[in-house]
Amino acid sequence: MAVFYITTAISYVNGAPHVGHAYELVLTDVIARFRRLMGDTVYFLTGTDEHGQKVQQAARARGVAPQQFVDEVSAQFRAMGPRLFISNDDFIRTTEERHRKVVGELLQRLFDKGEIYKGEYRGFYSTRQEQFLLDKDRSPDGSWPEIYGEVSQIVEPNYFFRLRAYQGWLVEFLARNEAFVFPKFRQKQVTEFLKEPLNDLCISRPKERLEWGIPLPFDPNFVTYVWFDALVNYYSAVAAVPGVWPASWHVIGKDILVPPHAVYWPIMLRAAGIELPRGVLAHGWWLTGGSKMSKSLGNTLDPFDLADEFGADALRYFFIREMNVGQDGEFSRELFLGRYNSDLANDLGNLVNRVLNMTTRFSAGAVPPAGKEGDAEDELRRLWEGTGRLYVSLFEQFQFHTGLERLLAFVRSINGYVEKRAPWRLNKSGEPADRALLATSLAVMAEALRLVAVALRPVMPGTAERIGGVLGYRPAGTWLDELAWGGRLEGAKVAPALVLFPKPPPAAAKAP
Repeated sequence: MAVFYITTAISYVNGAPHVGHAYELVLTDVIARFRRLMGDTVYFLTGTDEHGQKVQQAARARGVAPQQFVDEVSAQFRAMGPRLFISNDDFIRTTEERHRKVVGELLQRLFDKGEIYKGEYRGFYSTRQEQFLLDKDRSPDGSWPEIYGEVSQIVEPNYFFRLRAYQGWLVEFLARNEAFVFPKFRQKQVTEFLKEPLNDLCISRPKERLEWGIPLPFDPNFVTYVWFDALVNYYSAVAAVPGVWPASWHVIGKDILVPPHAVYWPIMLRAAGIELPRGVLAHGWWLTGGSKMSKSLGNTLDPFDLADEFGADALRYFFIREMNVGQDGEFSRELFLGRYNSDLANDLGNLVNRVLNMTTRFSAGAVPPAGKEGDAEDELRRLWEGTGRLYVSLFEQFQFHTGLERLLAFVRSINGYVEKRAPWRLNKSGEPADRALLATSLAVMAEALRLVAVALRPVMPGTAERIGGVLGYRPAGTWLDELAWGGRLEGAKVAPALVLFPKPPPAAAKAP
């Protein structure tokens, strides 16, 4: 059976986790959970990137050994998983022996094939980005963009990978595989980049300048360039696990698409004779007031504070509902609270309590069998049939925000159905027809809510489980089977109440 292998970018450990790391983990987790529910065998990898000059400098600034420094920071990134309900199967660190071994083998293979040669580098170097720069990387006014930080001019011997020799092949590959990069407009950025001649890639650093790295197997006086080290993690993590490689998707931020993931990585694999991944998904950035979040600008927001205050599922929902995958999105406490109060507390949370409360009051806490249905029931059922099919289709296309939008529209339709049928009025009537319609309306409300909970499993796993629990529902069969309207809750005992999303006090909206 083919494995759906999905990875995040490995997080660089020169600083603490931030909103970008959290979003990428959640996004990848939603894809992984969705594919598992669709019946795929999934292998989900994340981890940390632990070599390089910035790590060496950060460790020295702390007065600790690099290994101690990366051990401490890597633990912070590993702890993100449980806090955000991440279901990864593996966590790789580039300081692990399994990774170092594969990197050494890959370098030796490329060196033996003549794909790596020794030469002299003359030019500019960005310590912040740990990359060599060209004049074309300058701003129009001749300055270096702020993203590169301090840029210095250096001359030193180094080893180079014959990147340029594969430029024509990569152009042809992208032309044949138009969906290699998602979304499509990002692939156009790659093809535009490739219209300029590539330079061979410097893949080493002298140990006299950088000690913290994987030594070149053919020259121990040099260590491996951090990108030639880090990218290999996707392969090294599963090299000894049969049937997993190639990756289905690498999920990364748009800032590391070109050139690392869309140029270096495919060419490295091609040169080494290793099968390429199916594709690369490049997501956007979270912005505040139209600007990228940055510690230097003082506009960051700790996502874990929101997860601790409102629950991990609420943060997961905001991430997936607010961001169109591939585009940028706005992130603020005010926007988060808007989604939390409107979609979660008012619409979904209110519906859960209405179903539980009325089933408890009007049916002794047990979901009754549905009797004869009328136009209102038929309309809601048909609405779900369309919504459920579209929801799955949208998730298959990574259109999660639209899928959730449609699902919450269905939640509002259930609330509208409750108002239309008014079970509280039917309960007061002594008419047999009204009593029968009351039973039908309670059964329909509970079934519709069950379907919402089932649909939410990839995005809000904890919430889905809690709703299923208070409805007395035990999942059975495949996810697609469970998404079909039926009478699965007949006779189920429900809980009297559940406050899923407590409303925050007014002052909370203004908290920093």
